[in-house]
Amino acid sequence: MLSLVGVVAIVWLAVTGQLGLYIHPRYVVFTVVMAVLAGVIVIAAFALLPSAPGDDHDHGHDHDHDHGPGSGRREWFWTAVTALIVVGAVAALLVLPPATLTTATVDQRDLNASAALTDQGTVEAPPADLVGSDTDSFTVKDWASLLRQGAGEDYFAGKTATLTGFVTPDPADPDNVFYVARFVVTCCAVDAQPVGVPVYLPGWANQYAVDSWVTATGGFGANPSVSSAQAIVFEPTRIVPIDQPAEPYVY
Repeated sequence: MLSLVGVVAIVWLAVTGQLGLYIHPRYVVFTVVMAVLAGVIVIAAFALLPSAPGDDHDHGHDHDHDHGPGSGRREWFWTAVTALIVVGAVAALLVLPPATLTTATVDQRDLNASAALTDQGTVEAPPADLVGSDTDSFTVKDWASLLRQGAGEDYFAGKTATLTGFVTPDPADPDNVFYVARFVVTCCAVDAQPVGVPVYLPGWANQYAVDSWVTATGGFGANPSVSSAQAIVFEPTRIVPIDQPAEPYVY
């Protein structure tokens, strides 16, 4: 039964476009195909498996004997436990809306540890390759990669960017600096790594809640914070709160 619940959940998430909250889009078709095959196998197993021996009442002995004072209660207990497990699985997989990763996960993983990695898990091209690219198409991941790899103030001088991500505080200076962050998914949400661009805005928490989504426009400059470890920060000229996008992760 639980297997069928899982199969239905996978197909439902794919149809509603939410399976991407759990796995990389490149694996969606493969996952759905395997889930459907698994469902066919499970249904075939239910149809072909013989009934349990205890279900056959014509095997030569009396079934009216006493099974013990506690046997009925034990059977009821295990039936109830099984029902609760199935109901819980249905609620978790089909009723509750899928949730994206948040600051709670950022706190457990090293922010920008993977900013220098590609979606294949290999080292990103050196900053010179990104420096020569059109910055209009840069994502949070690209800007974070440049910052992580040490692109200097001369490169960032005069450049502007538009960043979309969720708000997460800088642990070293949470009063003045926060990150516009996203999660990079290479296979599934389990391996997702957070990347982000530090934003210098004293008192930001009075305007933007942690884990809320924003689009920020501005430029870059030397970090005025004496506590933050980031040498260069984003200096916003405009920050607009937004709803979480349909695809919150980057790939």
